[in-house]
Amino acid sequence: MDTNAGRKVRVGRQGRIVIPARLREEMGLGPGDELLGRVEDGRLVLERREDVVRRLRSRFGNVPADRVLSEELISERREEAKLEAAREAERKAGGDAGRDDDSV
Repeated sequence: MDTNAGRKVRVGRQGRIVIPARLREEMGLGPGDELLGRVEDGRLVLERREDVVRRLRSRFGNVPADRVLSEELISERREEAKLEAAREAERKAGGDAGRDDDSV
């Protein structure tokens, strides 16, 4: 017998999928359970919201409460934008350096 029997999922005309009973049972899914979906390496991954929250809390649980990661990210992005603007200004200044005002 095919070990994937009962695991095949088809996409309906309206883009809907039905999760086979065997998979629902294995995952402990019931009516009304909320799933979050994402594409990972070309695969559709569906997870219970609470499993995602648990995984993220585990991953970031060691971050001190007074540390705001979003503010750090914004600060880093602003600094990168300043550096990029400076590089762009240097590039433009270097490109204009050899031009003669009468050559326009």
